Amino acid sequence: MKSIIAKVRRLVDRYIISETFKFKYALTIYAIGGVHVFLIFLFALFRVYPMVILNVGSVAMYLYCIRVIKYGYDEELIKTFYLTYLEIIMHSFAATLFVGWHFGFAQYIIGLIPFGYYMCVTMINNDKKYLIATMLGFGASVSFIGCRILSAFVGSFYQVSVSPAVEVLIYIFNSICNFFLLFMFTLIFVIDIQITEKKLHNQNIILDNMASTDPMTGLYNRRSMQAFLEHAVASGEPFCLIMCDIDNFKRVNDTYGHDFGDIVIKDIAQIITQEVKDFGHVCRWGGEEILILCNGRLDKSLPIAENIRRNVEKHSFSNRELTIHCTLTLGIATHMENSKVEETIKHADERLYYGKQNGKNRVVSAYDTA
Repeated sequence: MKSIIAKVRRLVDRYIISETFKFKYALTIYAIGGVHVFLIFLFALFRVYPMVILNVGSVAMYLYCIRVIKYGYDEELIKTFYLTYLEIIMHSFAATLFVGWHFGFAQYIIGLIPFGYYMCVTMINNDKKYLIATMLGFGASVSFIGCRILSAFVGSFYQVSVSPAVEVLIYIFNSICNFFLLFMFTLIFVIDIQITEKKLHNQNIILDNMASTDPMTGLYNRRSMQAFLEHAVASGEPFCLIMCDIDNFKRVNDTYGHDFGDIVIKDIAQIITQEVKDFGHVCRWGGEEILILCNGRLDKSLPIAENIRRNVEKHSFSNRELTIHCTLTLGIATHMENSKVEETIKHADERLYYGKQNGKNRVVSAYDTA
């Protein structure tokens, strides 16, 4: 059951991540497509009709990309990215050759470097994604330099007659669009990093809980209890150890099955946890044995132990088919200064064994065997 839940959770997480990425990618495509719509009217105004046709084709291509993002499979998105990458380079070259370098259309090639890295890292699911991203970034750099060299030797095919002020405005417009794309991808990177850090933090919490607790009862495991014991000894404050064991637990397993035995252990773990609360720590020591580290002296631990015993005795352990009652025997030992904690555990275990041999369903303290 847990494995099924984990698989469903992974699928849901993957779907959420995929849909979030598609939303961000669609926004980028809409932004680039919007720039091309503006350029259709700009080149029409300049009467540079080959660029009008080229931009109409670019808008049609981006509409296709939007459809793929909305309805296509994740594997098809990489194709739209490569199309976008090539279109921006081709358009930058064409615009520079048709109207000249000084209008700043080649700047869009610079924006391909962060765009390419983000898309490759996000979309490509293999070890080569960083290599591909680096190669695309290098290709964009070479394309930008090549565009400048080519324009210097070829010049421009059209002589657009505009005032210097208009020329500067077009250059500023292209610069703003390019810097907007750079800023947008920088912002997306920052947001993704924050989301990743939060997920990593949550996963570390889950892993810490898995490493420190017993999966069935939710109690601390022996590894965690050892750390608590070391800290308690180092603090020098008085504490007691209470060793608990379920009476006739083997008979419960043999008679009602191990699943019902698990119900008994879980219920007792809840009862003990509720009773101990802020007074100490509870650990599943092994099998049906539970070890309690109780802060304070014996006069504080005894009432807690007795309440646990009484609440377990009154509790009804049941599933849908049957109900039974169980009892608990507890042995208490006070940790003496300068003694080893292993000795205190041994003393608590000895008193527990004494209680098992003398009637069960009782709390045995140091006074019983003095």
